Amino acid sequence: MTLADFKALHQRLQAEHLARHGTRLAERQEDSFDLTLYAVAGFYAEIWRSRGEEPILFIHVFQKPAGLGDYLRLVQLPTGL
Repeated sequence: MTLADFKALHQRLQAEHLARHGTRLAERQEDSFDLTLYAVAGFYAEIWRSRGEEPILFIHVFQKPAGLGDYLRLVQLPTGL
């Protein structure tokens, strides 16, 4: 599925696609939001929720690696490398 095809889907279908075909990469918090990052063939998607809530507020999609910057601080490399 292309980025354009994904964007054309209703949010519920986007979430279903991420659950089935996406790879969950990371989770983080920003202000009063919980974010979950997924990698999908050719793009990334962030699911935004109000902290502690289940309903999805929106899904932000992007292709450029610069969008991953906020997740880099969460990466922990094993010691002794």
